[in-house]
Formats: sequence, C-alpha cells, structure tokens
Amino acid sequence: MSSGNLDLTAWSGGLAGVCYTVFALRLLQSGYLKPPREASKMAVLAAVTLSALWGWSDLLLILTPSPPLWLLTTLADQLRYAAWFAFLLTLLRFNRPAKGLSGTSSLLIWAVVLAAAGPLSLGLVVLGVGALGDPTRWVLFSAMAMPVFALVLLEQVFRNATEDSRWNIKPLSLGLVGTFLFDLYLFSQAVLFNRPDEDALSIRAGVHALMMPLLLLSSTRRSDWIAKIRLSPKAAFHSATLLIAGIYLIFISGVGYYVRYFGGEWGRALQLGLVVFALIVMVILALSGTMRAKLRIFLGKHFFRYRYDYREEWLKFTRALSAQNSPQALGQQVVRGLAEMVESPGGGLWLRVKGESAFSQTANWNMARTDDKEDLHSPMCEYLADGGKFLNLEEYRSFSRRYGALKIPVWLQELPQAWLVVPLMVGDELIGFVVLASARTLFEVNWEVNDLLKTASQQAASYLAQMQATEALLEVRKFDAFNKMSAFVVHDLKNIVTQLSLMLKNAKRHGDNPEFQQDMLMTVENALERMRQMMLQLREGATPPGKAFGVNLMAIVQRVQAVATARGRTLDIQTLEPVDARGHEERLERIIGHVVQNAFDATDPSGHVWLKLERAGGQARVVVTDTGQGMTQEFIRDRLFKPFQTTKQAGMGIGAYESYQYVQELGGKIDVQSEINRGTTVTLLLPLFETQTTSDLHSMESA
Repeated sequence: MSSGNLDLTAWSGGLAGVCYTVFALRLLQSGYLKPPREASKMAVLAAVTLSALWGWSDLLLILTPSPPLWLLTTLADQLRYAAWFAFLLTLLRFNRPAKGLSGTSSLLIWAVVLAAAGPLSLGLVVLGVGALGDPTRWVLFSAMAMPVFALVLLEQVFRNATEDSRWNIKPLSLGLVGTFLFDLYLFSQAVLFNRPDEDALSIRAGVHALMMPLLLLSSTRRSDWIAKIRLSPKAAFHSATLLIAGIYLIFISGVGYYVRYFGGEWGRALQLGLVVFALIVMVILALSGTMRAKLRIFLGKHFFRYRYDYREEWLKFTRALSAQNSPQALGQQVVRGLAEMVESPGGGLWLRVKGESAFSQTANWNMARTDDKEDLHSPMCEYLADGGKFLNLEEYRSFSRRYGALKIPVWLQELPQAWLVVPLMVGDELIGFVVLASARTLFEVNWEVNDLLKTASQQAASYLAQMQATEALLEVRKFDAFNKMSAFVVHDLKNIVTQLSLMLKNAKRHGDNPEFQQDMLMTVENALERMRQMMLQLREGATPPGKAFGVNLMAIVQRVQAVATARGRTLDIQTLEPVDARGHEERLERIIGHVVQNAFDATDPSGHVWLKLERAGGQARVVVTDTGQGMTQEFIRDRLFKPFQTTKQAGMGIGAYESYQYVQELGGKIDVQSEINRGTTVTLLLPLFETQTTSDLHSMESA
C-alpha cells in the first residue's frame, strides 16, 4: 500500500474511532445500561462500542504494524457484525407472539454460523492450518458473507415494519445499508481477484464513520428504535430470495477462485467467463415462475402457520377486478387472479351466453381457446352448483370414488393440463366456472386453498354478474334511444306524406303547367331521397303479426337476384331447388336480402358472390358466400350479432341483430365463417314447411 493510502487509512480509522466513541458515550448517557436492560439497546451499544474499538485498532495498525494488532482489528470487525446481527434479530423478534417465532429461527441459525465462522477462520490463520486451503481466503469469504446476511436481515426488518415505525427506523436503515453495501463491494472484489481494492480499503473506516450521524438520528427518534414488527410471507419471500442470491454468489466466488488458481494461463479468462455465466443463470432462475412458486410454497409450508397473507391477496384481487371495464378484460383478470392464488400458469372462463342453455368459453389466459360447450343441466354443472363444490381433476383421476357417480365431460378430460374447476356462484345460481391449468410445482389443495378460492370466486362472480346486468341495461337504453329516434323519423315521414298529398291535390288543377310539372318532379325526387336516407338509418324490429306459414324460398332467392341485377351486381346461383320454410315471407326476404347486400358491400365489383339453396338434415339451408374483406373471429364472437355494432360508416348495426333474433325465434340458426381478405360464408338454417302432395283417399286406394 502506498504512503498516501496509508495516511488516508490512518485518518479514516481515527475518524471512525472518534465518531463511534462519541456515539457510544451518547448511548450511555441516554441510559442504555440502566435497568431494565432491553436486548435491542444492549445489542446496539455492543455494536457501536466494537465499531469504536475497530476504528482505533485500525489506526494503531497503520502506526505500529504487528500481527496481534491485525488479529485484534479483524476480530473487532467480525464481532461488531455479530452485534449488528443480534440487534436486527432482536428487532425482528420484538413484540411478537411465541407462535410466530418460527419464522426467524432459521435466520438465527445463520447468524450464529456466520458469527462463528469469522473467529474460526482467524484461528486457522493463527495456527497455520492449510488443509482446507489458504486460511486467509476463508477470512475473506466470511467477510463477504457477513454483509450479505446483514442486508437480508435489514431488508426484512424494514419491510415488516409498520408505517409509523418506518419513520423511526429509516435513518438507521440508510446508514446500515451504506456500510453493508460498501463492505460487500470491497470483499467481493477481494474474493474474486484475490486482493482488495487499496483505495476502497483505505477509506472503509471513513465511510463507516460518515454513516454514524444517521444511526444517531434514529436513536433520538425513539428509544426502543422500532416496534410492532410483523413477518409477512411477502417479506419472507424477498428476504429468502436475497439470501439465496448472496449464498449463490459466495459459492460462485469460491469456485471462481479455484478455477483461476488451477487454470494456468487461462485462469483469469475462465474465471470471468464463469462469473458471467453464473450471473445469467441467476437472472434466469430469478425470472422463472416455477422457481418463485417453489420458494413461496416452501416458505409458507415451513415458516408460517397460514399459507397466505389474506390482506395482501384480497387487496390485489380486488384491484385487478376493479381495474377492468369490459367483459372480456374482466373475464381474463378473473382467470388470472384465481390462477395466481394457486401458482397456476393459465386457465379459461366459461359463462352462459344470452339465448343459450350452455356455458361457452368467453375468456382465457395462457390457455388454448376451445369452442366446446357444457350444458347448463349436465352432471358436472349440477355438481358444481351443489353448494359451489370444487372439482380437482387430478384427484378425480386417482380417486374417482370420492366424486360418486360423477362423469367428467370428454372435452374437459382432453383439455391440456386441466387441473381445478372453480364454480362461480351468485347466491345459489351457477353463472359459470373457471378451469385452471396444473400448478407450476407440486401444490397441495387443502382447506385453506379451498376457502380462499371459494371466497374469491364468489367475489369474481358478483363482478361478472354486475357487468352482465350493466350490459343488459345499456342495451335497453340504446333501444330506448332508438325508439326516440323512430319518433322523429315518423314525424319526418308525416311531413313528407303531407307534402306529397298537397302536391297530388294541386296536380288536378295545375297538371298542364310545365313549371308545376318541373316543381312536382323536384318535390318527388327530394321526398324519395329523404325516405331513402331514413330507411338506411332505420330498420323495422317488430315481429310481423300472425302465425308463421310456408314460404317459397326459391321465389325469394329469385327476387333477390333480380334486385341485385337491377343494381348492377351479379348474384351467382349455384344450387337452387324448391324448398318451403316456416316463417313470414316479407321478413325472410328482408333477411336473405340483407345477407346478400352485406356480401356485396364487403366485395369489390371484381369479386364474386354466390348463393346455394338446398335441403340438409331436415332443414332448409341458404348459404351466401363472398370473396370480400372478411371479418375477424373476435368481431364475429363479440360484436356481429349485438345491436348497434357495425363496421359500416352509415349503418346502425340493426340488420344482423334483427336477423339473428328472428331466425332463433323460428327455431333456426345462423352460422358465420370468415377470414380477413379471404371472404365470408353465412349459413342460414331454417325449419322446413312440409306439405302433403297426395290426398288421404289416394293413399288408401294405393294401399
């Protein structure tokens, strides 16, 4: 070490000795040794006193170097770390019930081990024992491990402190973090490169001295430093992660030393490569959901009476549900929230779609989408609705007798990694269910998990039911607005009728007047244009009066083809056979015309639109296919058959909704298959209207 560094080291040691001596005298003046003696006060007094001793011995070591002084300085340094361990552990155990002490037992063991490792390594140096390697290396290893463990303890103390206590302990935490991080940098570099940074070593005592005012500030804020610390699972997880990372880095440092020592000319390069590789592995493990799940389960199983921090889980789940405004986003958050409670990587949500008596998948998170549906009155749904029972598929496969005669649907058995089926109950009604994928690690579904999932699923079900009710209310309000608009349209129609009536009345007297004829033509043209605009904005939604009867679909298709031809478009009829369907002729003609017109609107004049009319499986089938723009699956599923949803700039989104509702009333079905830029196929399935072509008498004679 250069003379300049020696002088700086001496000044740093003297400054640390003075500062910590003043601090120790301040603590003695505050009555830290007076009865009743508290463990936290005794521990911090010991740490400050040993820090002062370390500072003075460091100064003496520079002035009169000798092996005994080096041993005294190193021992004082290790003992003051042991005192800080005791102080932080005391804060963790302060005011905690006896049943909660198990969470710090492992930390206490580690503290004892590390506190003993330092003096033992010094003993190896004194005795010259080299069977385990260079004893000075063990001194450096213990010196690097101590600040790592001290940071773990400090992080746990601060994270578990209450809000009011954090104000008291914040200066203490900042001061200790500064000293521990500086030591970690200094000794980790010494372990990696087999020699410390001389510049950093020379100012080490000075850095520790500069942190003393922060410690002094905390001692003046509250005599007992901090109160009411509660160890939470979340804090334990972060602390355990930090501890594991520190142990991992210490291990890699040791391996790196021996790689460099035995690596010859390539030793340094191999050591650097090993360090980089080890850091990459650590980042991968830290980002791994499976590893985090394993660690959380291990901590919850061995260090806590209960697996969950219910306050934290409830707040997180409520925030997730409250942040969404659309049914699709809310459904995905419901799945994700329930999945994260049981370390599941994905899942799907099944809800009842309006107008259907089955549950369909409406949302998914990290799970493949499926079109499989489950009937409302199936055995599985009845089982789920019976008190909101859960279905554990892994348990069902191994111990099916526990579920009695229950039969799992085939689609669920074939669903990849299906694990838990969680019912969504609103009162006694089953409104849907969530299928969760298998957990990332071995996960025991006990009574605590069942209670948490049951309560959370009930809250999620209430949010979903409220969202559905809100959608229905909005739909009613939209129809109300539509009815109001209809009143204005009727008023405009009345004005047009009045205008045309007046014109017709005057035509009897002024029919031969050329000017009147010109004005009459302009009036008729204007009235026609106004009515055309109103028809584009409004479609009749009322069901026609009277019962449904047989309708000749072939005649309707021919009329629709003629209308298309008059508009300059070609409708290609590929298959046309006489088919009679049950319904109202005017309504069916409007629906088929609407489908064909939509196909023309979506298809360029150079494209093709064709129609098929045939019998299929006891039904009349009308298939309209085009080569137009197409639609996305999300639009078909979420918007196509809902009112006031359209892609046309001048449309109102009533035609598709009206067609869907009327075909369902007849007992038919509309199916849509589409791909973007490849076209759309719309299939109308209508009930047949069978007519008897021979008389009963003729049938009897033939018999």
